[in-house]
Amino acid sequence: MTEQAAGPSGAGTVVLNLGAGIGALVLYTPASMDGQEIEISLGDEQRRTHSQVRRRDTVAATKYAAVYPDLPVGDYTIWRDHHHKATTATITSGSVTSCHWPD
Repeated sequence: MTEQAAGPSGAGTVVLNLGAGIGALVLYTPASMDGQEIEISLGDEQRRTHSQVRRRDTVAATKYAAVYPDLPVGDYTIWRDHHHKATTATITSGSVTSCHWPD
């Protein structure tokens, strides 16, 4: 089965559940990564979650990002591929962490 790539996301179309012990991650990427799935994991755990990079249109600008809602607090590894780390991000309680894909 082939997944269809989601189209652009308009302002206000992403809902995040933030609260005690839960945060979210917005990973900004270059436009060339549109449609790619990027995996993250809590620390170096084998269990990973993924999100698709999508075009995010706002009044101010167009950006490309993967959004990870409902993450337990902690230090996350953002994976370049199955074996190589790209960067890390720390999720804090009740807030949204922003991170940029490394060059």
